[in-house]
Amino acid sequence: MFSREESKKIRQEFWTSFGKEFPHKWLLYNTKMKEIQLKFTFDRKVAQVSLDIADEDEMIRAYYYEKMQSLQKVLRTEYLPEVIFEENYELPEGKLISRIYVQKENVSIHNKKDWPEVKTFLSTNMVLLEEFFKDFSDFIKD
Repeated sequence: MFSREESKKIRQEFWTSFGKEFPHKWLLYNTKMKEIQLKFTFDRKVAQVSLDIADEDEMIRAYYYEKMQSLQKVLRTEYLPEVIFEENYELPEGKLISRIYVQKENVSIHNKKDWPEVKTFLSTNMVLLEEFFKDFSDFIKD
C-alpha cells in the first residue's frame, strides 16, 4: 500500500510522463457541449477512455445517451469495436452519469511496469474516440 502522498506523487508522475510521451492537444473538456466530456481514467484497477454524459437533469442525460446509442453500430464498426455503453454508471463519489468507454483491466497506476502499455492504450483509443466525436458532433449537438 502507498500513503496518500505517495499515491498522489505516482499519479502526477504518470500523467506528466504521459503528456511528454504523447504530446497532443486532447479535446477532453473542450467538446463545446457542457453535458459531454471525453476523459482518461487510470487507477489501481483499470484504465479507461470514455465519453461521459453528465447532467443533473436526467432527461437531458437520457436525450444525449439515446443519440449516442443510435451511433453505437458505427462507433463499434469504424472506431472502437470493444466499446461499452453504460446508461447508469456510478462514479466513485456516488454521482450517476452515462458513460461510453473502452477499458483495460488488471492494470494499476501504482505498477510502473503497466505504464507503457496503458499509455499506448489511452493515446490510441482517445485518438479514435476524438475522431468519432468530431465526425458526429453536429448530429450529437442537434
